[in-house]
Amino acid sequence: MQDDQDNGESPALDTLEIWNGSSTAESATDEPLATRSAAYDFSGDDPADSGAYQPPLDDDARDSRTFQVAGHGVALSPVPPAPIRSSRSSRAKHADSAAARTGDDRFTLRDFAIWCGTPILIVLLVRIFLVGFYEIPSRSMMDTFVPGDRVMTSKIFNLQRGDVVVFKDPNNWLNEEQSNAIGGGFLIKRLIGMPGDMVECKGAGQPITINGVEIDESSYIRPGVEPSAFPFSVTVTEGHVFVMGDNRSNSADSRYHQNDNDHGLVPIDDVVGTGLAIYWPINHIGLLASHHDVFKDVPDASSGSAS
Repeated sequence: MQDDQDNGESPALDTLEIWNGSSTAESATDEPLATRSAAYDFSGDDPADSGAYQPPLDDDARDSRTFQVAGHGVALSPVPPAPIRSSRSSRAKHADSAAARTGDDRFTLRDFAIWCGTPILIVLLVRIFLVGFYEIPSRSMMDTFVPGDRVMTSKIFNLQRGDVVVFKDPNNWLNEEQSNAIGGGFLIKRLIGMPGDMVECKGAGQPITINGVEIDESSYIRPGVEPSAFPFSVTVTEGHVFVMGDNRSNSADSRYHQNDNDHGLVPIDDVVGTGLAIYWPINHIGLLASHHDVFKDVPDASSGSAS
């Protein structure tokens, strides 16, 4: 009877200790744990209640029982919920939203006006109010310009002696000097005399004088060309300027038109710009020199004394 009681209690202890991962049972007896565990049924019934001896299990059965015991009390992970499919109305809403965004990104006529029209408008305003562009067709301003040069001029200016000026044809100069036109009824010359100045030359081999002061024009006049091949004396009237070409031997300038309505002078109101630079061709690109220093010793004359 004592043996039965021992046989009924020991398996429970062994089973408990195996479940808890303790080594207490192993210290109670010298019998290997695996041998003692295999002598009992792990089906879930307490051997102490049945009091019956259970024969040892073979290896496959023991492994199966071990897996059954290990699986007791293990909660299965919940199955994740199925993804919620978008409804037809939701898909349509997203499609409408995408279409709206696409519509907002389209390049509209207003965008074209802003991004393309604004730069064009700025260029036009600059062209109309600030700068002018002209092509030189003649030899009257050589060697400052040669035929084919393209000149940029400023429409904002304060006229001074030495400026290269573009002006409207004052009194049909182009009928006599078609080769000096720069297009659109304009001519280009160098300003020599301001209102009130007396511009003179004694003839070939003599310099130009302004208000009695000789000027050295070698910095801009074409090499080998006389300042004037014939004598002249002109007093510049108020509101006018006296102009000459840098190539004096090939320029029908103020010297040649002293019998017209303005006595060969150019009305200041007809001046449309002063030269800034040559912008074409590439090998001639550069700023234009006004040569104001040539006239630095010339005294100013009162325009009220002009005749």
